[in-house]
Amino acid sequence: MNPKASLVIGIICISFSPIFVRLTGASPLTSGFYRIFIAWLCLAPYCIAKGHLKISRRDLITALIGGAVFASDIAVWNISLFKISATVSTLLANLAPLWVGLLSFLLFRKRAGMLFWMGTVIAILGMVVLVGYQHILALQFNVGILLALLASFLYAVYIIITKGILKNVSTLTFMFYNMLAGSAVLLIVNLVMHNNITNFPPHDWLYFVGVGLICQLTGWITINYSLGYLDSTKVSVALLSQTVIAGFWATLFLNETLEINELIGSVIVLAGIAVTFLRRG
Repeated sequence: MNPKASLVIGIICISFSPIFVRLTGASPLTSGFYRIFIAWLCLAPYCIAKGHLKISRRDLITALIGGAVFASDIAVWNISLFKISATVSTLLANLAPLWVGLLSFLLFRKRAGMLFWMGTVIAILGMVVLVGYQHILALQFNVGILLALLASFLYAVYIIITKGILKNVSTLTFMFYNMLAGSAVLLIVNLVMHNNITNFPPHDWLYFVGVGLICQLTGWITINYSLGYLDSTKVSVALLSQTVIAGFWATLFLNETLEINELIGSVIVLAGIAVTFLRRG
């Protein structure tokens, strides 16, 4: 598949995540566990049957660490969705491009380039317009905001970690071990916190299956595939568009309406993403 087309499919899939999380009656940590675990259950038989389990010790450790980081990202972001509005939480959690650019420079002395930073600034300004600057200025730094910011940092760490391993390991092999570790981490956390993980009504189980198959399995297989071919900084900026798409899903499934500032902000975000993919002449 074309890496850019794969990235687009992945972004559309993961944009459903806040919808599923807000619709289910389960705790945020339980939703996070089933998101990863159900996806792993569906992927595992294929990987075992096709022999997609061979991996070096070093890559295995990286995949397991990446899974733990991703699980932590999902957990803190899901919690923040119930502390502040879904739109603001998604906005803050998707500030990963700033962290990716900064960490890439600090750790690898890799300069992202002027077009990347220009596109990032434009995209973030668009997201500010989308949410409304008055709303952002009025916010207090409560636990929800801090958790969403922490999620954005973990998101960036995950992108940097997975960029290297996907050059040596197939996407499905990586996802097998990555989601295995993520499921284990979230299961342990839920058990320690004595969260309900079995007694749910039928519609909640449907939401678990939806977030697992659509957001996690399809979404992250396609995104991880694109990370093997596209620059990680550009991918991180492109992932900002999930906020825009999630806003449209909210109008359809949560009966929310899009204001004029949200429409304008969406256009600006997409323009910023486009700038990052330009090439210098």
